[in-house]
Amino acid sequence: MIAPAGGGDVYYSAPSEDWSRPGRLWWSVPDGMDSFAVWKEVTIVYHEGVPGHHLQISQVRAQRGNLNRWQRQLCWVSGHGEGWACYAEKLMDELGYLDTAAARLGMLDMQLLYAVNTVVDIGVHLELRIPEGAWNEGEGERWNRDLAWEFLQAHSSLEKERLRFALHRYLGWPGQAPSYQLGGQIWLRARADAEQRAGDTFSLKEFHSKALSLGSMGLDPLRHALARLQAGPPEPRASRGPQFDGATGEGGRAWCAW
Repeated sequence: MIAPAGGGDVYYSAPSEDWSRPGRLWWSVPDGMDSFAVWKEVTIVYHEGVPGHHLQISQVRAQRGNLNRWQRQLCWVSGHGEGWACYAEKLMDELGYLDTAAARLGMLDMQLLYAVNTVVDIGVHLELRIPEGAWNEGEGERWNRDLAWEFLQAHSSLEKERLRFALHRYLGWPGQAPSYQLGGQIWLRARADAEQRAGDTFSLKEFHSKALSLGSMGLDPLRHALARLQAGPPEPRASRGPQFDGATGEGGRAWCAW
């Protein structure tokens, strides 16, 4: 879908609770921009679509028997969600879907952008000095908006219109850029740990299905929850009904899937 506002972002909107509205991937095309390099867009589709946010969010929407409505409809932790989508990009490379040099270059180009955004986020919001030898143009100066803009242009192949959106986004959302990298690493390590524990019985499909069905959560709870997935079959759940009694704490396991 083409978004009505031309901000320069690409994003996903979730399906409705009753599935009457589908999930959609949106391009918010900046004014005056009428051409795209296809090699840059392939990995974005995997990030925002399948197996990225579309699979992730739709899997959670379907967990009526395991997650409460807040968990299914509202809860979103950036490290968990964006971490999964970054993991999904690399997964598609592993599975052979980035089958041309151009498509794989697009994936690596996005990895570079994540790294650059992280540097800008941490540098600007903490007002750090640019270390000697790190970037000659700003060496010794403290990060600011103007230096961040120069840095983004020098280290990314994205068009200026889309880079400008990225700059404004991370200037106004401290800590969001690092969540991509941190979350992606948690997903990779969790899968490696699960594979080591399960050995020849490890099923990548089963791991993904169970992990996504847990819903969104913080990175430490996610790490512990994924470790418990491999510990053995889950205990039978309590029957549905009043899911959590705030006074007694009864029903906590049924209310909280992880």
